[in-house]
Amino acid sequence: MKEITYMSTRDDSLRVKASQAILEGLSKDGGLFVPSEIPTLDRSMDELSGMTYQQIAYEVMKLFFTDFSEEELKLCIERAYDSKFDTKEIAPLVKKGDAWFLELFHGATIAFKDMALSILPHLMITSARKNGITNEIVILTATSGDTGKAALAGFDSVEGTRIVVFYPKDGVSPIQKKQMVTQRGANTKVVGIHGNFDDAQTGVKEIFNDRALEAELDQAGFQFSSANSINIGRLVPQVAYYVYSYATLLARGEIRSGDPINVVVPTGNFGNILAAFYAKQMGTPIRKLICASNENKVLFDFFRTGVYDRNREFILTSSPSMDILISSNLERLIYLATGQNAAENRKLMEDLRTTGRYVLPEEMRGAFADFCGYYTDEEGTAEMIRDLYRETGYIIDPHTAVAAHVYRQYREETGDVTPTVIASTASPYKFTRSVMSAIDPKYASEEDFALIDQLHEISGVPIPQAIEDIRSAEIRHKDVCEKEEMVDVIKAFLQNKQRR
Repeated sequence: MKEITYMSTRDDSLRVKASQAILEGLSKDGGLFVPSEIPTLDRSMDELSGMTYQQIAYEVMKLFFTDFSEEELKLCIERAYDSKFDTKEIAPLVKKGDAWFLELFHGATIAFKDMALSILPHLMITSARKNGITNEIVILTATSGDTGKAALAGFDSVEGTRIVVFYPKDGVSPIQKKQMVTQRGANTKVVGIHGNFDDAQTGVKEIFNDRALEAELDQAGFQFSSANSINIGRLVPQVAYYVYSYATLLARGEIRSGDPINVVVPTGNFGNILAAFYAKQMGTPIRKLICASNENKVLFDFFRTGVYDRNREFILTSSPSMDILISSNLERLIYLATGQNAAENRKLMEDLRTTGRYVLPEEMRGAFADFCGYYTDEEGTAEMIRDLYRETGYIIDPHTAVAAHVYRQYREETGDVTPTVIASTASPYKFTRSVMSAIDPKYASEEDFALIDQLHEISGVPIPQAIEDIRSAEIRHKDVCEKEEMVDVIKAFLQNKQRR
């Protein structure tokens, strides 16, 4: 098997193995790690169509994580995709209306982040062992709602790790917030910040790039790593479920081998749709990658104009995990667009940092031919939830509704009837008030937790254990800070090397 190494999007002379890229999370020059090449699947789709989710995950990950042994990688997969998921399928594919919904929310925290964050701790501990790391690994994460809880659940009580999660205090749903602030585990810390997700994410990136802080913590026996989708150990496991969705359609006879499909992804930080792009590059017959945005439509504008501009109003919506103006993973695609020219990419990212915008030259935009961008507003989101429920009885969360409404626009505009998979990224139980008030405005004034039983009654879907667990759970994390105080919060948490 060909060895795949990883290089920084801002310095392609820097090369590391997969395990080192997973441990570091973010390159020391501020860039993101990208594979030296996108490997090609070495099993046919016909072969893959007879495999389980776990087996397909191995066939994908073995090609990217080439310094892991077969035994190491299979053990990580076995420990990740087990009874934590409430279905043996792991990621069911459900046909409703004109599309298949890829349900990515059957893990411990009922959001798609579980698909990668169930395996990342095992990849990271294996990587530490392979590289002789003795420092305690400090997972540092910014979240717009779902990554935080999934990371906390994944790293809870994992020996040799601690985890600090920053979230926008007023920018997540009540259920998302309670999932995080009730988290158990002496190695976990959850902090709200006064600001939005971009503030939290920028703060985390600056901390990763603080060489003096890095040296100080190394002396104390700690080193940082990331659980955000900037970590290649988060991104690669996501590739697997797009390969799996194609193989599943093939196994069911919904398509013939080689027939193309489209994929629609509700998009914020660009990691989930980038994983679909990697799946396409590996040989999965995906025709169009449809990028669905909410009213924070920076990506929609970028795909239409080639101008990335975050200088705009930040809008709080019913799909908070997409309330993002700096889509970090887009840098990986920009790097490809520049012809893997690290210097050119670094210049564009510096423009973004200093002016809040960059312009991709026309000659580089060919790299985006597989993508198209659409967006929907709050009215369209609610309309989609209501329409799909009335037509099929199926209830989706607001993020999935953004994608479904975008797909409706795409079909009307293009007439394209290619079989289409919509990434369904969260359980509707995480957003009960938004979902229920979309179905019937009479629910708009009720509290999120009060609507759990009503949602169960009209959907017939069992209340997830993740929701039952937090109904009366104790609030354990109450800290709130300014974005300028994030380093102080981390230092205070790490001050005592013995866990509390």
